Amino acid sequence: MSYKLSETMRKQYLSAPLPFQGQKRMFAKEYINVLQQFPDNTTFVDLFGGSGLLSHIAKYQKPNATVVYNDFDGYQYRLEHIPQTNELLTRLRGVVSVPRHKPILGKEREQVLSLIREHECLYGYVDYITLSSSLLFSMKYATSYEDLEKETLYNNIKATNYPLCSDYFDGLTITSCDYKEVFNSYKDTPNVVFLVDPPYLSTDSSTYKMYWKLSDYLDVLTILAGHRFIYFTSNKSSIVELCEWVGKNKLIGNPFQNCHRREFNAHMNYNSSYTDIMLYTNAI
Repeated sequence: MSYKLSETMRKQYLSAPLPFQGQKRMFAKEYINVLQQFPDNTTFVDLFGGSGLLSHIAKYQKPNATVVYNDFDGYQYRLEHIPQTNELLTRLRGVVSVPRHKPILGKEREQVLSLIREHECLYGYVDYITLSSSLLFSMKYATSYEDLEKETLYNNIKATNYPLCSDYFDGLTITSCDYKEVFNSYKDTPNVVFLVDPPYLSTDSSTYKMYWKLSDYLDVLTILAGHRFIYFTSNKSSIVELCEWVGKNKLIGNPFQNCHRREFNAHMNYNSSYTDIMLYTNAI
């Protein structure tokens, strides 16, 4: 799907219109500086499109470039439902009377949950990620009603409506595929630059549509070799440290290759668990 660049598309967003875990608003100005080194006929391919902010800025800064936004997590759908989201937030403001940032308890909590259920029955959709920023503790996200009703609700309800942002995706080529499919479609394109912003290793990625293992993060690195890219990570992730270690120890190979494996499921509390793993070699 391709959106035609509007002649009036002169607003540049430096943050995503709706909440998104891991959006790159803090990097926006430095990212703009990096974009300037690439020619105007570059093809930018945003493999992990997320909120679309990287794609939007690239198209604004390089209007003659082709910019491919891989909307794997359905952010476009969320933007299309901003009017319904605003309607729900307006109704919630009308029933919540507790002070800002205080828990919503008792009958008010029941009213809030009831309004959300009614809204979902009426429209068949609730943007729970956006709703989370108005009802949950900072940086906590629910992705379904079942997730939300388990949480303590707070009055963090946004005081004003979200703008419609109808020009946010102007000029982008939009797809929704596994990033490997997108990469294979564009890997041989002249002047291609891959924008690579996967969910960070060792950080919460609950709002993404797929579960990421370490091997998934390492698979992403195979894309970088031999291609131009802009890659994002954080100091909470150990991926750069891991790559540096591998670079220094090229001959070690996989010490666990011929090991036997045993697993044990451990429970920390009623809603938190992890898996202990034992790896061992043969005695002889």
